[in-house]
Amino acid sequence: MQPLAFSKELLPVGSRHEDGRERPRAVSEYLVERLVLGGADKLCFVISPGKSDILEYYGGEVFAARVFYSVQPQPAGLCDAIFRAAPLIAPDEEVLVGLPDTVWFPEDGLARLPQGMLSFLLFPVDRPELFDAVACDAAGRVTEIQVKRQDATSSWIWGAFKLTGALLAELADLWAARGGRDEYIGTLVNAWLAGGGTALGIRAGTSYVDVGTVRGYRQAVTLLTDASSPAAL
Repeated sequence: MQPLAFSKELLPVGSRHEDGRERPRAVSEYLVERLVLGGADKLCFVISPGKSDILEYYGGEVFAARVFYSVQPQPAGLCDAIFRAAPLIAPDEEVLVGLPDTVWFPEDGLARLPQGMLSFLLFPVDRPELFDAVACDAAGRVTEIQVKRQDATSSWIWGAFKLTGALLAELADLWAARGGRDEYIGTLVNAWLAGGGTALGIRAGTSYVDVGTVRGYRQAVTLLTDASSPAAL
């Protein structure tokens, strides 16, 4: 999607009505809205030093949730980004994690995840090898996360996940013990599962689009158009 004149998380996708007026909507607003619907009252944006436009766009509050920011000095992967928020989170807090350049349904998907454990919101896709496919047993327990594998055995991918602050700290400690070599959360969770951890995969998602490419952008526009059509309401 780059080069753009602004951060890709602020790419206009669709629109929303505010104070009786229609205005363009940044792609990251869809995730923000879903986090709040999932119960979040505090949001932490993990941004690179060059993305001050995100801070200017969201400020200190959005959708009645307080906003905080943590800076990732170098692009060191998703694990590094997620754990930069860990110092702001108490052990007994429920934590929701999502990717800001995605659009997915249902909007209340995160509210369908259980509390007190690690659980993944799963979505069906046609090409799981492009994502992190999640294999589960008959009881819904995650057995493996197949990170961008051509031989993925599951057509369900994770799009967001939920856990406690204590579990987030446990994963952060494991990541540090492994020398921070895990770029993707999937490989880290696999190591955590191998050590006796337990996670659930919840197949509550219906549609998922990564807006990081022009093709994904077009898919998102189509998805949002279909979702707002009279037949879908």
